[in-house]
Amino acid sequence: MKEFNVIEDFFKAKSIQRKDVIIGIGDDGAVTRIPQGQALVTTTDTLLSGVHFLADTPPHAIAQKAIAVNLSDLAAMGAEPAWISLSLSLPTIDTDWLEAFSNGLQESAIYYSVQLIGGDTVQGPLSITITAQGFVPFEQALTRSKAKPGDSVYVTGTLGDAGLGLHIAQKKHVLDDLTHQSFLLNRLNYPTPRLLVGTSLRRIASSCIDISDGLVSDIKHILKASQCGATIHVDKLPMSRALKESVAYSQAIDYSLSAGDDYELLFTVSEEQKGYLETTLANANVHATYIGHLTGNVGKLELRLADKPYEYNAKGYEHF
Repeated sequence: MKEFNVIEDFFKAKSIQRKDVIIGIGDDGAVTRIPQGQALVTTTDTLLSGVHFLADTPPHAIAQKAIAVNLSDLAAMGAEPAWISLSLSLPTIDTDWLEAFSNGLQESAIYYSVQLIGGDTVQGPLSITITAQGFVPFEQALTRSKAKPGDSVYVTGTLGDAGLGLHIAQKKHVLDDLTHQSFLLNRLNYPTPRLLVGTSLRRIASSCIDISDGLVSDIKHILKASQCGATIHVDKLPMSRALKESVAYSQAIDYSLSAGDDYELLFTVSEEQKGYLETTLANANVHATYIGHLTGNVGKLELRLADKPYEYNAKGYEHF
């Protein structure tokens, strides 16, 4: 099977059609239409076999995660997704693998109403690079740089699940409870981009970031960009029942602070905007938890447990 057959059979034929795509797959480039009054947000992420997913991860899950991690970045910017491009590197042409992968891609594309508009296929080590693009109204994009001391810090969902899920997949941790195991593995392989929350926070949040490398690592990006410090209460970190019942409490804290791949949103809200937050989250059908506040101690992250200093040295995931 040749490259163009792969593109035609597994991707072009399964691509949904949006009205804002003038020319999609099949030419040297895609032609798209940006709605009036909207700015274009673009993000790119690469997933490598053995680095971002295990070699035996189901291709259906790889595809869905590849889309989710990109859409999570759009969510953190308050953007509504529209288009994706795919660059796929394959060691060999495996039609069964491609069928499962492209089905996973199609399911996510339909669910999130995004169209695959182009990309590339090459022979090489297994890797998936997706560029996702979406819209945000002019001057309403969420950023990391507008937070102020006194702002409250929140996170959506629960933390640490994907980290424990990875250790289960790697056989580093064994669970007897198969229900918990299934939940944690799904949190690793099928993350949920908080798109509705992101768009709902445009006029409320003072800063926002998605948690991909761990809470400790990612909040420091906000502290640097906004020139703030933060106090985080580790006893307020939201944890799933599966995490709390599978490891000791101290381990659950460790996973929640430093494990990556949660793809929840970490955001800050000023005192003036807090009154709007509860209604906004209810409309998005997502729970967010208050975990601390920003301070004027630029760059300093203070962790507290039961209102006492909590010593913790892990940095979260680092790419190099």
